[in-house]
Amino acid sequence: MALGDHRTLNVAHEDVLIPSGVFSMGDAFNEGYAANGETPVHQVSVDQFRIDKTAVTNQMFGRFVEATGYKTEAELYGTSAVFHLLLAAPPGDVLGQASGAPWWLSVKGAHWRHPGGADSHWSEIPDHPVVHVSHDDALAYCQWAGRRLPTEAEWEYAARGGLSGKRYAWGDELRGPNGEHLCNIWQGTFPEYNSADDGYVGTAPVRTFPPNGYGLFEVAGNVWEWCSDWYLPRYYRNSPELNPQGPTVGAGRVMRGGSYLCHDSYCNRYRVAARTSNTPDSSSGNCGFRTASDV
Repeated sequence: MALGDHRTLNVAHEDVLIPSGVFSMGDAFNEGYAANGETPVHQVSVDQFRIDKTAVTNQMFGRFVEATGYKTEAELYGTSAVFHLLLAAPPGDVLGQASGAPWWLSVKGAHWRHPGGADSHWSEIPDHPVVHVSHDDALAYCQWAGRRLPTEAEWEYAARGGLSGKRYAWGDELRGPNGEHLCNIWQGTFPEYNSADDGYVGTAPVRTFPPNGYGLFEVAGNVWEWCSDWYLPRYYRNSPELNPQGPTVGAGRVMRGGSYLCHDSYCNRYRVAARTSNTPDSSSGNCGFRTASDV
């Protein structure tokens, strides 16, 4: 089946209708990284749209690959980035460490099928978010599925779940009223020790943690999610109010939501306003995506 031909589509996207509305986009607490451009807080108006309740899972992505024969960029490059505690490959498959972030290993043969390396396989975790997918890979999946990536504004609006000016997708406190974990992030001393108090060192199955007010799961932690926008740190200064689509050029594509590696000592980006980016061909063991569609 060709990309874009979804007449025989066998992947169900359980999504929700997000109503049109106006919200305050950006970091109202001044807690973000200055270089990421989370300010100024600005009013944004978004038309109604639909967005997946969860990130695209390994099983869903596997059906896409089975139908199309698609090869991800990590497969074509022959390597991708694996967090050192999640390595599942012979030592000889480790090709090096990332400069400035030695906890990231360049692992031969790591890609969506083998998220930890050669000794792992996606079928062991079919309901976890697919990882090692680049922005280009996400777009290829969307083309096949008749979907698209959300804009950054749509993503934040949906992730806020109808709440206004809150720190997280559920409120201002990181944990629930009884101390329960509400997202999959790092606990312990980064990057050497993760106590896994929330139950997970790496990815968690989708729908593990409580949904937000719109019924979206894991919009904080678990995996970063690609958005459609190019990324420029200063974009908020001149962003249009109505349905902003992002700048026309940028240093990379926007990523939202944080991941299982986020910790306040290292990457305090599980806040709902947090943003970062990567180049469109990049992939890693903590980045995936969810899809959206017009109404």
